[in-house]
Amino acid sequence: MDALERCGLRGKRTRIAELYTSPPDGATVVCADELGPVIPRTFPPAPGWSPDGHRIKNEIDYSRGPEKTWVYGALRIRDGQELTMTATSRNSVLYQQFLQLVEDANPAGDIYVITDNLSSHNSVSTRTWLEGHPRIRHGFIAVGACWLNLQEGWWRTFRKTALAGRSFGDRDHITQATEVATAQLNARARTWIWGRPAPPTRGLRRRYLYTLRGTQH
Repeated sequence: MDALERCGLRGKRTRIAELYTSPPDGATVVCADELGPVIPRTFPPAPGWSPDGHRIKNEIDYSRGPEKTWVYGALRIRDGQELTMTATSRNSVLYQQFLQLVEDANPAGDIYVITDNLSSHNSVSTRTWLEGHPRIRHGFIAVGACWLNLQEGWWRTFRKTALAGRSFGDRDHITQATEVATAQLNARARTWIWGRPAPPTRGLRRRYLYTLRGTQH
């Protein structure tokens, strides 16, 4: 038994790949994950100028505690549409609220949610909640195999669009940036395809005829 079989990666990887490439008829496959915490950072203006003409510096105020925000995300594989939700924490109750949004956005067929095995994803409360929502089924990835979750790839694009180079005054600003970035990315979304793309076929190279001419004296 090799290392892949001991950690359960081989079987889980095979199941996840099958959901990506050959999902059950009428089923919807989504990849879910949480990003964060995103912490607001406020940069107050300097109070003024010193008598000798130098700008007076002011310390940066980093918001902490209840101001931190988590971004829930679910990527629908077949068309690349993303569903996001901001929350003050990541726990079972908020995860169940997010699953409800995913279910409402996909009213027909079974829903396979590919995600990691965070405690809130597989808690007793969540499992009890899922009993009343039989259309939702989890596909948990193995520990240390986040590359199996295509939501990770969407997060990279989201960070560049919504978070890179920006500061937020409060949680509402983070929510607004998340909504705007999600709408922009959904407007140009495409199907997410699992696996490495086939190498492009190389056509016949053009043949050039070079003529060498000697220098005449």
